[in-house]
Amino acid sequence: MATNKFLGYLESRKNLTGSACGIVGLALTFAGVAGPYWPMVVVGLYGAGALVAPPERPPVPDFPDPSAQLDELRGDFGKLRAYLADVELPPAAAGRLTELTDLLAALLDPGWVAEILAQDPEGVHALSRAARQDIPEAVDTFVRTRWWTRLTPGTEPPERHLERQLAVLQDEFGELAAGLRDIEARRQESLTRYLEDRSN
Repeated sequence: MATNKFLGYLESRKNLTGSACGIVGLALTFAGVAGPYWPMVVVGLYGAGALVAPPERPPVPDFPDPSAQLDELRGDFGKLRAYLADVELPPAAAGRLTELTDLLAALLDPGWVAEILAQDPEGVHALSRAARQDIPEAVDTFVRTRWWTRLTPGTEPPERHLERQLAVLQDEFGELAAGLRDIEARRQESLTRYLEDRSN
C-alpha cells in the first residue's frame, strides 16, 4: 500500500513540477549563481514547484454508456414479454398492449433508432421505467383488481382503467418515436443544406 502511494506520488503533478524546478536550481548551480548554498536552492525550488503545482484530479467515475444501458433494458424487456404472454387480458386491452409492446420493441431494436435513442437519456429512462415498472404494475394491478370485482359485481370494470393506462403509455412513446423521427429529418435537412452550400 505504501509502495503504491510512493509510486503514485512519483507520477503526480506535484513531483513532476517540483522536479522541473529542481532541475532549474541545478542549472543555476552549474551557472555559478547559487554558490555554496546550491543544495538549499535546489530543495527550495523543488518545494516551491511542488506547492504551486495544480492538485491531482480524482478519476471520473466509469458509468456504463447508454448503449450498454439499452442492452440491459432489452434483456428486461424480454422478461416483460415472457410475463405478458402468461397473462389473460380482455381483447381490447390485449390489442392495446400488443401495439404498445410492438412500439417499444421497435424503439429498442438494435440499429440506427437505438443509436439515436442512446443519445437521449430521458428517452432511455422513460423506456426503462415503462418496461420495468409501468407496464408490469398496470397489468398486475388489473389482474388483482379483476379478482376482487368478481366478489363485488356492479363496480367499474378494471379493464377500462388498464386500457386508459396503456393508452397513456402508448401516447408517450408515440411522441418519443416522433421526436426521434424529427431528429433524423433535421439531420437530413442539414446534410442537404451543407451539400448545396458546398456546391455553390
